[in-house]
Amino acid sequence: MATQNNHASTPLEYSTEEGRLKIFGFWVFLGAEIVLFATLFATYLTYQHATAGGPTPQDLFVVKDFMIETLLLLASSFTCGLAIYEMRRGNQKALLLWYIVTLLLGAGFLYFEIHEFFMYVTEEGATMQTSAFLSSFFVLLGTHGAHVTLGIFWIILLLIQLQKRGITPVTSRKLFVAGLYWHFLDVVWIFIYTLVYLMGVAG
Repeated sequence: MATQNNHASTPLEYSTEEGRLKIFGFWVFLGAEIVLFATLFATYLTYQHATAGGPTPQDLFVVKDFMIETLLLLASSFTCGLAIYEMRRGNQKALLLWYIVTLLLGAGFLYFEIHEFFMYVTEEGATMQTSAFLSSFFVLLGTHGAHVTLGIFWIILLLIQLQKRGITPVTSRKLFVAGLYWHFLDVVWIFIYTLVYLMGVAG
C-alpha cells in the first residue's frame, strides 16, 4: 500500500527511468550554461568601465525600460510555474493557457529589449564597435535574448505536441524540462538586472 502511494505521488515526468535520466541530463546541460553565462558576466564586469570615450551605463540605461523588462520576465516565470502545477493536476487546458501567457510575456520582454538596443544604436550611436563595455554588454544581453527566443520556439513546438498527444510521461517530461530552462533564464536575468543595470545606473 505504501509503495502504491509513493508511486501515485511521483510526478508524471519522473514516473519512468528514461524520464528521470533525461531530466538529470538536462540539469547537467544547465551546468554548462551556467559556465557560459559566468564567463560572459566576468567579461562584462572586467570591461564595464572601458567606454573609450563613448556612452557610459549612466548615459544609456533608463530605469523604466529595464524595470518593464524585468517585470515581464519575472511574471513569465510565475505563469510558467502555474503551467507545471496544472500539468501535474492533469489539467491540459489550464496547462496550455498558462504556457501561452508565458510565451506572450516572453515575447513582450523581447520586444522591449530589441527596442532598447535600437534606441542605443540610433540615438546614442552605441554599437558593439564603440567600446569594450558595449561589446561585452551586447554579447551578454544578446546571448540571453537568443536563449529566450529559442525557449519561445521550443515551447511552441511542445504545445503543438501536447495538443496531439495529451499529457503523457513523455510530453510532461519535455514541458517540465522546458520550464526548468525558462526559470534558468529568469535567474540569469536577475543577475543582469543587478550586475548590469543597477550597478550601471549607480555608477
